[in-house]
Amino acid sequence: MLRLLSELNAFAIEVAPNPQEALPLIQAQQPDLLVIQAGQPGSLSLCEQLKSQSRLAWIYCFVLEDSSDAVSQMTIDSADGEAAVHYAKKQAEALAAGADAYLNIPLNRETSQQAGWRSLITAQIQVGLRQVRNYRELIRANDVLSAIALLDPLTELNNRRAFEWELPRQIQNARERRGLISLIMLDVDFFKLINDTYGHLIGDRALKVLAARLRHNLRFYDTPFRYGGEEFVIILSETGAQEADMIANRICQIINAQPFAIDDTLDLTITVSIGAATLDSEDDPKGLSLLQRADDRLLRAKSLGRNRVVSS
Repeated sequence: MLRLLSELNAFAIEVAPNPQEALPLIQAQQPDLLVIQAGQPGSLSLCEQLKSQSRLAWIYCFVLEDSSDAVSQMTIDSADGEAAVHYAKKQAEALAAGADAYLNIPLNRETSQQAGWRSLITAQIQVGLRQVRNYRELIRANDVLSAIALLDPLTELNNRRAFEWELPRQIQNARERRGLISLIMLDVDFFKLINDTYGHLIGDRALKVLAARLRHNLRFYDTPFRYGGEEFVIILSETGAQEADMIANRICQIINAQPFAIDDTLDLTITVSIGAATLDSEDDPKGLSLLQRADDRLLRAKSLGRNRVVSS
């Protein structure tokens, strides 16, 4: 079998003496294809373990039954119903355990007969490799689609869907570590006036410049999102109320301090209003109450005259 696999020249081969020693190897290296000797104690249990783990279930499990005695060889070739039922039961047992393929191979055959079995084994391995290749291509395509679905095409920031997925995850992590997390919600002041005066293309350009300015002035572990329209949300990891207020005021000043160069002939002075809130023990796991506090404070900042931060 090792010689046959080597002749295929398609992959590197690792060998384990038994299923118990194979499992750590599989978990560490995640091979494309696994050839299991059915006669090894625990061989089918190894199939079951792999298929029960989502990160390993895609591995192609090929179970080989090596029939070395004359009786087994005879039953494989026999045309009587009892032999066929016996083979079907063995195959069903392997497939039920999670095997992707099962083959009963008679050993000690003449060279001419062995050639046929070698061709069948080779073909089955090629089927397995093809299946895994298709799986990997599908995963890559899904990753691309997922990235597109979570990205705002205008600003190239993460979108609202990404925020609604990420916030509960960060809240859970913060509570497990007894850490801190804060939220900043900001809105571009008088954005409708920009659209009405210069048109929506200029408004889109202003949002792109704003997003770039946010990216360049946040810490690497802070995550900005375009929440919708001219509203943005920033998750501040490991950040308490006092530090969140400082960061929010710095962002407010950075946005206002330098005009937005829209094109060669147009510079716009843009300001933002910001609401900031910090996670507390009574907030729900999804972060809805935390978001609501930040939004309420944003509305208060706008009502107080805009171009300011409200954090308490």
